[in-house]
This record gives sequence, structure tokens and C-alpha cells, in this order.
Amino acid sequence: MTKPYKIMLVAAEASGDVLGAGLARALRRRLGADAVVFVGVGGEAMAAEGVQSPFNINELSILGALEGLMAYPRVLKKVAETAALAQREKPDVAVLIDSWGFTLRVAHALRAADPSLPLIKYVAPQVWASRPGRARTLARSVDHLLAIQAMDAPYFEREGLPTTFVGNPGLARDISDTNEDRLRKAIGLAADDPILLVLPGSRPAEVERLMGPFGEAVSLVKATRPNLQIVLPVANTVKDKVKSRVAAWPHPVHLIEDDALKFDAMKAATLALACSGTVTTELALAGCPMVVAYKVGAITAAIVRLLIRTPYINLLNIAAGEAIVPELLQEDCTGETLAAALAERLDNPSLREAQIAAQMVSLAKMGRGGPDPSEKAAEVVARFLLEKSPT
Repeated sequence: MTKPYKIMLVAAEASGDVLGAGLARALRRRLGADAVVFVGVGGEAMAAEGVQSPFNINELSILGALEGLMAYPRVLKKVAETAALAQREKPDVAVLIDSWGFTLRVAHALRAADPSLPLIKYVAPQVWASRPGRARTLARSVDHLLAIQAMDAPYFEREGLPTTFVGNPGLARDISDTNEDRLRKAIGLAADDPILLVLPGSRPAEVERLMGPFGEAVSLVKATRPNLQIVLPVANTVKDKVKSRVAAWPHPVHLIEDDALKFDAMKAATLALACSGTVTTELALAGCPMVVAYKVGAITAAIVRLLIRTPYINLLNIAAGEAIVPELLQEDCTGETLAAALAERLDNPSLREAQIAAQMVSLAKMGRGGPDPSEKAAEVVARFLLEKSPT
């Protein structure tokens, strides 16, 4: 009997973990459950698909230039552990998911150890927004790129890197089974209770920087709207940190740990206050208006301002070419400014409806309604596998 293909999947963050799990499922469907074995680095979602990570990826959750410098020895250690895993397992292909700094170093280590191992990068660095030189760096480091944004391909193909646009997995998420009533029943809310959904991020550094201004903003809007219900979905990666911070808030908060209820909450919410990231696409899909915030260290902020080439950081705004979603960043990310933006929308249903409509237009421009990205990504990975015999 032919040995199964061995596929290495490497993800270093929660969002990449979800992508890796989706790709693993799609590869099983395409090649057969007995035809593939997965090894690599990931979190809980990938573990459920059989990827037993040699370390906890929370150790790689790094945000900011100064934090990155401090964590550099730890990152190099984890790169070495990942490369050692590949040398032991001898995979037929390696898929390196998002997390630019970590996966690039892994690519270099894997290439040095085995130049014949096909390397596929899943999710491109946003070179159209900043640091265009990364396109050439990546082209010299991997064999193929799976891009999730339509505007990615030309930058990398120009450098000779074969690129396949697979689509944004966030846009393919099926939210048809979301149930607003289920959420309200689960946390004991009436059908007409207004809901403010608070999403402070999935990285420890994001929670550390945003929970302060988020808490102040929530207190300010809650003070004049006593019936406003505060709902906060908690990511596993930051569960303890979020709970300890919320415990000090002077008003009740409904914490959500069930992933299905998180999407119910997006559907039920009147408005969301969110850390910029993948979750904003999910909110838009659920028809939820939002205020987006982000904050990094002063050194990182100064570097980003020198490098950034777009006026916005949120993909909905980038696709629209205008600020349809408020972005309150750095010095603008304070309790008072956040509260003002929230209050304006909480008190104006027409403004909320206009924002929802604009978000839907942006989603269409971003490729909503296309093929399942995991299936398209699996097609490319399978092609690499079928070009060589299983080991």
C-alpha cells in the first residue's frame, strides 16, 4: 500500500491556525482521509485536524518593533524547533501560513536543510500597503504563493513568484445559521435590548493596549444608556487576560466563550467596537456596523508611519477608497474619542444603516461570493504533491 502524503502546516497566530485547519479539511476531502498525514505548528483548530504542535503558538504572539527585538531569541528557538520537526518527519510539502517574520525564517531554515522540499506561502504580506521589497524577498524564499487579496498577485508575479489568488477565507464564512435569538436567550437578554459588542483582539499585546481605552469608552456610553448590554467574545489565546481586565469594569459584561455564539452576537449586535483585523470582515458579513481601533508602541507607530502607503488600515476602507468605517488609531484611540464615535452611531439608526450598506459594497469589491478559498488552496497544494511520489 502506498504511504500517505505528509503535509507540513505552519501557523503562528490564531487567524493562521484557522486557515491551516480549513486547508487540512479541504486536503482530506480532495485526496482522501487515508491519503494524507499532517505535521507542523499550530493552535487548537489545527490540533483538532491532527497537527500536534511542538510548542504553544501563544509564545509567538508578538506585536510591535520593540517587542519583536526582545522576543528575537525566542523566535529563533522556535524556528529551530520547527526546522527540526521537518527534518524528523520529512514532509512532502510545507505550507507556511501568514505571520511574516516567523514563517520567512522557517522558510529559510527549511530550504537550507532540504532544497528539494516545496515551500508554499499562504497569505501574502500586504506589499501594496507598505514595504514593497518584501515581494522580492518572498519570491527568493518560497516556490508558490496563495494570496487572499485580489490586489496581491501583480506585486509578486513581477518578481517571478507564481501566485494563485484563492480568495479571502473570511468572505467565505457561512453565517447562514447564526441566530440572534439563541444569543439573547443564552445570556438572558430581551428581544429589544441594544447590544454593544466589544472585540479587543486575539493577541496579548492587543488586549494589553486596547482594554484600557475600550473599558473607558464602554463606561462613558453605558453611563447615559443604562439599558445598553455589553457583550464580549473571548478568544482562547487571551482568555485569562481579558477576564482579569473585565473584572475591574464597573458594569456587568456578558462574556462569550462559545465560537458559535460569537457569530450570533455579531448578528444581534447594534454596534461593535473592534480591534482592527480579520474580525472586521466577519462583522461586515453579519451586517454589523462598527468602530475600529488599534494601538501599538510609539517606536512601532513611528516606523509604520514612515512605511505605510495607504490612508487606511482596514480592508473595508481600502476597498471602498474612503473611510466608511471609523478608524481610531494611536493617539486617537482614547476612551473619549471611542465613546464619541460609538455614541454617534448608537443614537443614529440611519447612520448605522448607511454604514452597513457601504460595508456590503466593500465586501463585494473584496470578492465575496467566490469559491471556497480552502478548496482553491488545497488544489494548489495537491498539485505539488501529485507531482512527486509519496515518501
